Amino acid sequence: MKKGIFGVLLVSSFGAYSGDDALSIDRVVPNSFDLVFPNDANVQPEQSDFVVNNFALMSNDSGERWAVVTLTNRASGRRSLTQKHLMAIVADGNRVSPIEFLRTFRANETLSLTINFGESKFPLLSVYSRSDF
Repeated sequence: MKKGIFGVLLVSSFGAYSGDDALSIDRVVPNSFDLVFPNDANVQPEQSDFVVNNFALMSNDSGERWAVVTLTNRASGRRSLTQKHLMAIVADGNRVSPIEFLRTFRANETLSLTINFGESKFPLLSVYSRSDF
């Protein structure tokens, strides 16, 4: 009897906990979505050969902010993408960089990556890079 009750409590507490950490898609943002928050400090990602093709924004009840970002390396050679090459705009107008990561792309390669932008009270609105393309 005690084992049965313990098992029910264990399963129900795990179910309650795991629901808080599950990510939900907030929205898929169209390319024509323009934001014009002031950027007085000129906070920008580092210049790179990476272009953001599209992204889907995700979050959970704990305030974690993630994005599935599809990027293309427009260089004719191998390049490494890091957190310095991407930035997100948050709903309060701030710019945030992702949590540290490293991914190597071949020349002209396109990949989708799931990227962690940390925790925030406000949702992510956009993800972007800085390139000449």
